[in-house]
Amino acid sequence: MDLGLTDKVAIVTGGSQGIGKFAAMRMAEEGARVIIVARTQETLDEAAQDIKTSTEGIVLPLAADISDKSSADKIVNAAIANYGRLDILVNNAGVSMAKPFEDVSDEDWESDFELKVWGAIRLMRKSIPEMRKIGGGRIINVTNLGGKTPGASSMPTSISRATGIAVTKGMSKDLAKDNILVNTVCIGTVKSGQHERRYETLKQTKPDLSLEEFYADTAKARGIPLGRVAETHEAGDVITFLASDMASYITGVAINIDGGTSPVV
Repeated sequence: MDLGLTDKVAIVTGGSQGIGKFAAMRMAEEGARVIIVARTQETLDEAAQDIKTSTEGIVLPLAADISDKSSADKIVNAAIANYGRLDILVNNAGVSMAKPFEDVSDEDWESDFELKVWGAIRLMRKSIPEMRKIGGGRIINVTNLGGKTPGASSMPTSISRATGIAVTKGMSKDLAKDNILVNTVCIGTVKSGQHERRYETLKQTKPDLSLEEFYADTAKARGIPLGRVAETHEAGDVITFLASDMASYITGVAINIDGGTSPVV
């Protein structure tokens, strides 16, 4: 199936591993030219080589700190300088910080919002004029289930992600006239480096525990109706769909990628 991504230009933040890397890989498979962004050049170079080897696609690794106010200019300017246009922005940068409300310091709130909210806002603000020039574009914000239903000990991440969902909805109304579609994917439990680090820590006390058993136990503990943790590419596939011509009438939605876990639609 042709998703209409040939020669489109995409920026994917948090693109050196996990969901961002697989979204970039999937778009490269479909013929998009992809700029992957993360803080560490070495990790980016390894991811770029993996994507090139798997897809024979075009990928540019670009080191930048999304929380730095100057990074949006650097990233979008790189897209225009190298490829002459910008069609797709995937805001995926960020790590989970989850604590009880009273344990969250001012510095925690500030760093979380600077990366996940302000970093995304600056990139979107810089990208929109470039998308208007070519008659439209796609913005996909990666948030999580906690943004819809914040739980105990879930801050500041659940609150910054709720902000991301609200910004997505508001922007979708503002930008529909420009054919710039804005959506978010709300991530549940997906296989990632973060979970695998938890696994390595757990193995110190349970040396016989396999990674497969760890993920099976995680799915059971979290009550995932489908009975398993998502593969990373399953999130990347949904992001790629939203970036494609196949999703040309979808804007302002928050799609759960959670195996049925969320209590809300």
